[in-house]
Amino acid sequence: MKMYVGGAWIDGQSSMEVRNPFDGSVVDTVPRGTADDVDRALASATRGARVMAALTGYERYQMLHRVADLIVANQERLAASLTDEQGKILAEARLEVERASEIFYLSAEEAKRLDGEVVPLDGGPGVKGKLGFTLRVPCGVVVAVTPFNFPLHLVGHKVGPALAGGNAVVVKPASDTPLSALHLIELLLEAGVPAEAVHCVTGSGAEIGDALVSDPRVRKISFTGSRDIGERICKQAGIKKVTMELGSNAPVIVMPDADMEKVRNVIPQTAFANAGQVCISTQRVIATEPIYDELVELLVPAVSALTTGDPRDPATNVGPMIREEDAIRVGEWIDEAVGAGAELLVGGKRTGQIFEPTLLANVSPDMRVSCEELFGPAVGITRVQSADEAIALANDSIYGLSAAIFTQDIDVALRFAREVDSGNIHINWGSQWRTDLMPYGGLKDSGMGKEGPRYAVEEMTERKLVVIHD
Repeated sequence: MKMYVGGAWIDGQSSMEVRNPFDGSVVDTVPRGTADDVDRALASATRGARVMAALTGYERYQMLHRVADLIVANQERLAASLTDEQGKILAEARLEVERASEIFYLSAEEAKRLDGEVVPLDGGPGVKGKLGFTLRVPCGVVVAVTPFNFPLHLVGHKVGPALAGGNAVVVKPASDTPLSALHLIELLLEAGVPAEAVHCVTGSGAEIGDALVSDPRVRKISFTGSRDIGERICKQAGIKKVTMELGSNAPVIVMPDADMEKVRNVIPQTAFANAGQVCISTQRVIATEPIYDELVELLVPAVSALTTGDPRDPATNVGPMIREEDAIRVGEWIDEAVGAGAELLVGGKRTGQIFEPTLLANVSPDMRVSCEELFGPAVGITRVQSADEAIALANDSIYGLSAAIFTQDIDVALRFAREVDSGNIHINWGSQWRTDLMPYGGLKDSGMGKEGPRYAVEEMTERKLVVIHD
């Protein structure tokens, strides 16, 4: 495929292969963008931002609603492309496409809701005869840097709100999975999005990322990815608005009064979807002493029952990881944990980019499988003696994106909600749960700002205060 820059589909000076993670076949090629391509995209986006700002909220609503309808109409084609370039099973790919359409429906509604407020200026001493009110205006040019694990869904979470707020947007998709973003650009243009309002520059982040995020023509950056890259972007961005959706090593506490049947069903769902390559995947299971052994006995057959293989096969539960080096790293961390005293209960083996769903017991908090972000199909179980110890361990992390607890005790549940440092808190479910209208974002090194169309539009607009003086 070509990339879309400056109102045209263009080739680059060189190209990159997009490979199927399961069998290594070449799915397609895309241009390897350069700093010159970035400059062209931003110059065009600056013009596109003026066009978008001139549209009414209702016109943007109509446009985004058409985008959502087109995503629905192309669900199977988009899902197949997702599976081919990213490796997730078809059922998960279809769900991702469905959710992408919902993001654009929600964004369309938010385009009609760019409201302001009357400011009671006469509440200040000596102020009379003044009328104050706020206006919300577009940021201008938004840069969206997106990861490989949800290459359509997470592009949608940035592009939909950016356009709803009246901005132009330049997308830098992950170099492993650029095709879904390019397919989305096709649908955006088909739906009538102005030609210079959207751009997609493909290529290596090392080659074009710095040029994108440091450019003064960019007013807003929305990034989803690793903590280290997020920190690098923040240092380079200068005085810009930023939203950072970064890493995690999500804890799930299981209390003695938990519904154990529900725990058995939910933990595999929330740990191994997309081969564990989800920033809110259940990674650390913190089990209290009275139910530790029972939990292990329940989870072993549940995890053992998960099948791996071709993600296009309906019988497959867990597909390949995105890169073989990532699968190798997961294996190294697991071997390191076992060498330090963890017990390998299920899995632990790798075949190419497929890593078996893995369950570890007797995991200590200082093991990398517990204290760092694994981003792979493995779960470690750690034994604790009390709710106090469990909450303290949940908080013993630089991350704070999602956390969960299973308990029937409302006092313990509310204490968990108040005391655990996490942007998303789940009671009686695993850490991996998100609906697209909710405010989604982390605390601590998991980032700043919120996604979800209503909240992202807020992040992608700015407030002006108007004062009328008698």
